[in-house]
Amino acid sequence: MVELVYTISQRIARYLVKVGLVERDMENSFLNLPVDDEDSLLQLQGASVSYRIAMGPQQGQKVFTLQTLPASNYGEYGQVANISGFSLHAGVFANADEPKKLERLCRYISRLAISEQRLSMTDYRKVRYELKTPYRDGTTHVFFEPLDFIGKLAALIPPPRLNLTRFYGIFAPNSNLRAQVTASQRGKKVLSSLNNRSANRISLIRRGA
Repeated sequence: MVELVYTISQRIARYLVKVGLVERDMENSFLNLPVDDEDSLLQLQGASVSYRIAMGPQQGQKVFTLQTLPASNYGEYGQVANISGFSLHAGVFANADEPKKLERLCRYISRLAISEQRLSMTDYRKVRYELKTPYRDGTTHVFFEPLDFIGKLAALIPPPRLNLTRFYGIFAPNSNLRAQVTASQRGKKVLSSLNNRSANRISLIRRGA
């Protein structure tokens, strides 16, 4: 699993560097975004993916974390792997005859980004967030300045008109079979059928003329 994630991360990173979407960072490989001074959201996103403070006097430094558990190598082998910011989790799946399990999985991946139950303020007016699952290095809590925490939330806001759900296989927009498996029957075959009807109508009009 680790080797697979490494191969995927290297290929994706090389492509992103090639098209100019990311720049290689010596400390955090391939997680340094080319920041435009006029694009505030891109700055926030760049700081978020590299676990750095986005604004304030400590801008650019690592966020403060609390490690209350011993480091563990659990998850590096088996069905979970995480390398250089790329992660792959293959431990949860649903068979074709398990609709309830598939529904729970869909609800999980569409959940809110943070849990209010694990969010609190410290006596020093810092935002404290308790992780549901500790990191491998034993980190259980992450601390933010209030303004930087708002910046982290802003980085999660998708750009306007961005598709958050993508379809693959026969459900992909360019699939020849999409019209046969969707309720709306929208797909290439429907469009081609409409085009044929339009062409026939134009031909009849020309003949009548």
